[in-house]
Amino acid sequence: MKTVPSSKLRRWEAALLLAFGLTLTVGVWASASEAALADRVLRLHVVANSDSEADQARKLLVRDAVLARASQLLEGVSGRQEAEDALAPRLDELAQAGADALARTGNHDPVRVELDSQWFPTREYGGFSLPAGQYRALRVTIGEGAGRNWWCVVFPPLCLASVSEQGVETAAEGVLSEDQVALITGQDGGYVLKFRLIEWWQELTGGR
Repeated sequence: MKTVPSSKLRRWEAALLLAFGLTLTVGVWASASEAALADRVLRLHVVANSDSEADQARKLLVRDAVLARASQLLEGVSGRQEAEDALAPRLDELAQAGADALARTGNHDPVRVELDSQWFPTREYGGFSLPAGQYRALRVTIGEGAGRNWWCVVFPPLCLASVSEQGVETAAEGVLSEDQVALITGQDGGYVLKFRLIEWWQELTGGR
């Protein structure tokens, strides 16, 4: 029986240990990056009644109405938990804003609004992107809630900022660190790869 020289075994062992160490390093970075971002943002999740063209159009009207009222309630807020505390007692008011928007189209589907923790995949928006992970979210469900989703961020107001002259950097000022802004806007380069690493690590460890 042919034996493998011990020196070759040591090289293989060293290579495996190095690979394992790199995997752990990437995993720790990925988990820390996603957790740090998730701790600072409040996502928005709007679910349409159905996938019909009419219901999808109504979903956007509800989104706009809820975002408009939420932005008023969040004026002066400086943190995610503070944002939740400001919105939590006003969920019925936000739902009513969405229902009023529907009623103006002649539709009277119920609108439900709640705060909960949800899994979000990596999403790219106008001007920025966020990695997959577990986030706190303002969830808006219209009617049966069987249609396609609309995802973004209610705090800081990145959804509004990404299409305004202010931009993501201004909206995130005082909420996200410079490194986090650079990460989500791609200013540090390669954010798509970094976010894929986060997803890979979460799948590997069952983080979802």
